[in-house]
Amino acid sequence: MVYQQANKDELHMTEHAQEITPPVNSSQRIVSVGAGRMGRGIAVTFAMAGFAVDVIDLKPRSDSDYQSLSNKATAEIESTLGMLSKVGLIEQADIPKILARISLQNINDAPVVLANADIVFEGVTETLDAKRDALTRACEFMRADAILASTTSTILSDDLQSMVTGPERFLNAHWLNPAYLVPLVELSPGAKTDPAVTATLKQLLESMGKVPVVCAASPGYIVPRIQALAMNEAARMVEEGVASSEDIDKATKYGFGYRFAILGMLEFIDWGGGDILYHASRYMTAATGDQRHASPDIIATHMREGKTGLGAREGFLDYSNMDVDQYQLEKIRAFVAMLEHLDKMPRRE
Repeated sequence: MVYQQANKDELHMTEHAQEITPPVNSSQRIVSVGAGRMGRGIAVTFAMAGFAVDVIDLKPRSDSDYQSLSNKATAEIESTLGMLSKVGLIEQADIPKILARISLQNINDAPVVLANADIVFEGVTETLDAKRDALTRACEFMRADAILASTTSTILSDDLQSMVTGPERFLNAHWLNPAYLVPLVELSPGAKTDPAVTATLKQLLESMGKVPVVCAASPGYIVPRIQALAMNEAARMVEEGVASSEDIDKATKYGFGYRFAILGMLEFIDWGGGDILYHASRYMTAATGDQRHASPDIIATHMREGKTGLGAREGFLDYSNMDVDQYQLEKIRAFVAMLEHLDKMPRRE
């Protein structure tokens, strides 16, 4: 952590994966079922981290159709790695080595490829029929001790678990596009998922520098659920003539996004004070006559209990054993660094 905490309590605020995670165990064999954009992105991510990855297309295709798909996937992967080298994420000289770790396979290779897999990510089309077909085929050949994860962005893990043999080794792993850039992966175990399976996948992702979070089987996970509300509200403001599209985007980039790049959303409530959100929500609800602006019951409960955030040393997070002055200083430093990145430093005489 970048600030002092008495008793080293976990606050889950500014975790840095490189400080807390074990080294990568790249001996594990990764399989991505589905050769579309998500499958390719996951393959790039693992190959960059030193893993051997098989990208397998489980659709029955003619030889010519499969070759066309294979050529397209290879070209996209090569293009992605070239782009990443141009922005300094990898070295140009490392591209052939990374490419060599990725193997494209067709349905005929499924028995051998899946039997050798330690972790399988399903990333086919977002329909129940497509998921059922892919998961059933994968389970037919996978070892009983191999982990199986769907990358679905919409379907609950509990709904997919019934399609899997050995449901205790299954969970959802929602990667945000592009998978090779966005650190976050949302892990959503089902009711029958063995907690050890979730812990194993979480540790593996952390060892690669990813930031996995665990959430219950709930529509929209965490990020899609929050961002859907924000995006709809932005579109609604255009519809209502509140501001131009350009100005709304400026506001979200330099106000909303700028702050939430440094502070988590609940941390931000605590930073400003939960009482501010409480009163602002009540005013917005009354002024608009729309209940979508009303705060949930937990905000009123925190008000009654005095858990108003940083000033009270307790809110959504516990600040009682923290050096708050040092914590605030480190956050301000991060804000300044973000201003430099955005080329928006305040003008000084």
